[in-house]
Amino acid sequence: MRKRIHLAVFFLLSSIFAVTSQTQAKHMITAKAPAAKKKPIKLEIHGDVRTDDYYWLRDRENEEVIRYLEDENAYYQALTAHTNEFQEALFEEMKSRIKEDDESVPYKKNGFWYITRYETGHEYPVYSRKKGALEAEEEILFNCNELAEGHDYFNLKGISISPDNRLAAFGVDTVSRRQYTIRVKDLHTGEVYADKIDNTTGSSVWANDNKTLFYTKKDPQTLRSDKIYKHVLGTPSEQDELVFHEKDETFYTYVTKSKSEKYLIIGSVSTLTSEYRILPAATPGGEFSVFSPRTRGLEYAIYHYGTNFYILTNKDKATNFKVMMAAEGKTDAAHWQEFIPHREDILLEDLEIFRNYYVLSERHNGLSRIKVTRWDSAESYFLPFESETYVAYPYINPEFDTDTLRYVYNSMSSPYAVIDLDMRTRTSVVQKEQEVLGGKFKKENYRSERKWATARDGKKVPISLVYHKDTPLTPDTPLFLHAYGSYGATLDPYFSTVRLSLLDRGFVYAIAHVRGGEYLGRSWYESGKLLHKRNTFTDFMDCSDYLIEEGYTSAEHLYAYGGSAGGLLMGVILNEAPQRYHGVIAAVPFVDVITTMLDESIPLTTGEYDEWGNPNKEEYYRYMKSYSPYDNVRAQEYPHLLVTTGLHDSQVQYWEPAKWVAKLREYKTDNNLLFLETNMEAGHGGASGRFRALKETAREYTFLLDLEGKIP
Repeated sequence: MRKRIHLAVFFLLSSIFAVTSQTQAKHMITAKAPAAKKKPIKLEIHGDVRTDDYYWLRDRENEEVIRYLEDENAYYQALTAHTNEFQEALFEEMKSRIKEDDESVPYKKNGFWYITRYETGHEYPVYSRKKGALEAEEEILFNCNELAEGHDYFNLKGISISPDNRLAAFGVDTVSRRQYTIRVKDLHTGEVYADKIDNTTGSSVWANDNKTLFYTKKDPQTLRSDKIYKHVLGTPSEQDELVFHEKDETFYTYVTKSKSEKYLIIGSVSTLTSEYRILPAATPGGEFSVFSPRTRGLEYAIYHYGTNFYILTNKDKATNFKVMMAAEGKTDAAHWQEFIPHREDILLEDLEIFRNYYVLSERHNGLSRIKVTRWDSAESYFLPFESETYVAYPYINPEFDTDTLRYVYNSMSSPYAVIDLDMRTRTSVVQKEQEVLGGKFKKENYRSERKWATARDGKKVPISLVYHKDTPLTPDTPLFLHAYGSYGATLDPYFSTVRLSLLDRGFVYAIAHVRGGEYLGRSWYESGKLLHKRNTFTDFMDCSDYLIEEGYTSAEHLYAYGGSAGGLLMGVILNEAPQRYHGVIAAVPFVDVITTMLDESIPLTTGEYDEWGNPNKEEYYRYMKSYSPYDNVRAQEYPHLLVTTGLHDSQVQYWEPAKWVAKLREYKTDNNLLFLETNMEAGHGGASGRFRALKETAREYTFLLDLEGKIP
């Protein structure tokens, strides 16, 4: 789903401050920080008035707004010009570890082997397939390098192959607004049909007639996916039939297909509630029927096998979920029968179905587990994972009639491996282990471990760490602490070749598994949302204190990182505990919480009331206001800060970090660095392309290494 300072530090403070002073001196002589104009407006609700001096920065069509963002970029570039050469070298170093002519492990579906590969010197993937055998001739489906020509941003997603293997539907976004145009390609002739469907999620599914396509449209203003349409090949999209409209603004909808290929499935999901509709894929002209009507607080997901459905659900207060079973034609919750019971200490995350086996993905005490069971109950076993901290999960398994389970294993010190397990013999074959080029990487040179910090309310908060074996763990050691802590998303302790650039320069990298994620189960998430959201923030601060107290680092060398909702976390800790950190990176940060959550025209707002609360209700408003970073900026010293955003961001609008930085410039009482870097071509995910995104990481790492005086 993350003070004891040794006496020896005292004698090192002069040299630390000398490095800091030298670093700052580089920046304080070349450029003046931009100052956004103050144009106050008053925002009033519940008898409370907030004055927003920088509300005007919301208008991306305003030339003055664009000029301010460009001025901030120019300021950042001017004050970091001395690091340009190092930054480029760091980018090349990161790139050099990555195998350029790489390809995925092929997977088989409906008689074809599908492969994603990259070519040397190119940014984007090539999607291909081979019929029948891996020795067969390669058929190029999409060469994204060619398709991306002429675009600053390019993303192709949602490749959906028709049942007869002839047609491929696909979605393309060239703006980074996550609004995709769906097209259809004839894989036999190479022709891209005239059919063109705009403003979609990019994903689509075929009915079994090979000519009917179901897809999801977005509301053009809020970008909420709210409508499912049916498109018949060769007809104008304006004539497409609306088959479902999700009118509840707190829900989003999507369409998919069961692994059995028998059913088309429409899902409607909110933070707390889910509902599904099903239709036999062989009868696309029919009507979808409700699987089981939505009940607030009831979450479920459905899997089809034989004549039954299996339901992963929290029904009857199954906080960590259980599996129930229902016969076709009797899918209402009243007919569900227990198949796998709820367990208080195990989070049941997913279910994978094969002809002879089913596979459970579980999480126990934060560690992922994979359990294989025969349908006839003749055998059941866990895959053996003995590391202290790791990541393991089923990979792409589209085939139903197979005894092979493909899964992924990696840890913070062990590269990503794709492994095939023969579920019958229990033997495994490593199909691929991520290559780390350059000849310098050796697993045994790195240490990964898990520690437990005690939160202020007594809860134990896990921290995953990785560092080079030669790095001394002392108060002088720089430590980079990362966390997210929202939506039940778990930030797993994964391997990264890019991260080696920090580890090899003496950094410790750590993940704080704070409340708001599901690392320790569903209750870990529940206790970090709504009116318990402050637990996310205090957990992170308590993890920071623990790392300092245990001598892993000190406040002079502790750095924090969070993106999106994790950027909100960064905003809070900056306001409430600025003295704990030497530097912070906040990527696309969600920092203007109240204003955003009161604006129903902004993407994602209404669908997230169950995550953050609805500030139209005074209790939630007051609570949000107590932590909202933008509303709590104050006159005090702040650490060095790098803030990143994208002009076209659809998840966190660019103006949130822009307003925040403008206000920080007005209030902060220190001479520490404050940068706002806006990607004028990208959105929430940053730059597109395999290596262009690495340049953004190189910029972030350079910021840290410069503060540590580690740039030659």
